Amino acid sequence: MTTDLSRVSAPIEQARGLPNAHYVDAATFAEECDAVLHSTWAGLAVGADVPEPGDAKPLEFLGLPLLLIRDKDGVVRVFQNTCRHRGMILVDAPRKIEGAIRCPYHSWCYSTKGDLVATPHVGGPGMNTHPDMDRSTLGLIEIRSHIWRDVVFVNISGDAAPFEDVHADLIARWAEFDQPMYHGGPDSAFTLDVACNWKLAVENYCESYHLPWVHPGLNSYSRLEDHYNINEPGRYSGQGTLVYRQFEGENGARFPDFAGLSDKWDEGAEYITIYPNVLLAAQRDHAYAIILEPRGVDATVEHVHIYYAAPEVDAAMRVKNTELWRGVFEEDIFVVEGMQRGRYGPGFDGGRFSPAMDGPTHCFHAWVAERILAHRQAQAMAAE
Repeated sequence: MTTDLSRVSAPIEQARGLPNAHYVDAATFAEECDAVLHSTWAGLAVGADVPEPGDAKPLEFLGLPLLLIRDKDGVVRVFQNTCRHRGMILVDAPRKIEGAIRCPYHSWCYSTKGDLVATPHVGGPGMNTHPDMDRSTLGLIEIRSHIWRDVVFVNISGDAAPFEDVHADLIARWAEFDQPMYHGGPDSAFTLDVACNWKLAVENYCESYHLPWVHPGLNSYSRLEDHYNINEPGRYSGQGTLVYRQFEGENGARFPDFAGLSDKWDEGAEYITIYPNVLLAAQRDHAYAIILEPRGVDATVEHVHIYYAAPEVDAAMRVKNTELWRGVFEEDIFVVEGMQRGRYGPGFDGGRFSPAMDGPTHCFHAWVAERILAHRQAQAMAAE
């Protein structure tokens, strides 16, 4: 089924949202994976998942088996988690690689940089080389990756423009935060399983329109009228607030601030989606990243990671801060799951956008539609 996207990129006053098939149809989801998630810089994990050299963590992204590893020199890399011999999965659980990555099937071994370093008995019993087996051509398949704000972005197709070029505007916008961030550790990370299409989580995060009804606690001090839209077509969108209230522990204790910030961040904060699937926060005293992992057309896992300006912060405050954010994000679950159920209504035509309030969401819809249309055009040209 080819969906009609002709009105999605129209001016917001005339636009319609993405059709229902983009939320409920498996074939459309598959097309979207190729056009949107594989061909751009998608979020996969965070560097803190593999904090020390030799740490390895198997992951799956849209059915693709991947291995996140910090090599012996401390460089984070992403490989296909597949032995080049017979296709065996190499690592099936997070662990430390003490020597080499050894395939459990025939013991072919790879360095943490992906080089094939041992092929026992490949030439016959006791013969570990063979003239027709060129090890230099049989290293692990490395996936193009880039780290920004500790998020590990991957370009599965390998043909996206460099990350620094694609996201130059956002990198410049948050240049003041180009300084060390420290993951809070196990008590500063959690996941939420949500029964919705991944795009609905993006759409909800982008806008502040829902705050008075879904987040009354936040809205009690950072009101709807204190927020502004962030619309950068083709790049990112989100919201900002002019009233950010720092978390306080006992006796008014606060987390340390990031160094050298301008006055804008004294009481301001911004919450932006870097397309396609990473939700980021910039605040004076801590930050977070949420990586949306699509598990299917109607299933998403939200991986939440919280960061601080100092390597050590008060543990009790850190735990409480995590629970506060968990509570905020859990408040959104009934909304995104409700929108998912609503998308099965055949009379729904993608919906309308408030010209005043829904700019960030329309911006995202238009980007998705443009990626899909470009993908369809490329496929048509290739078929000629």
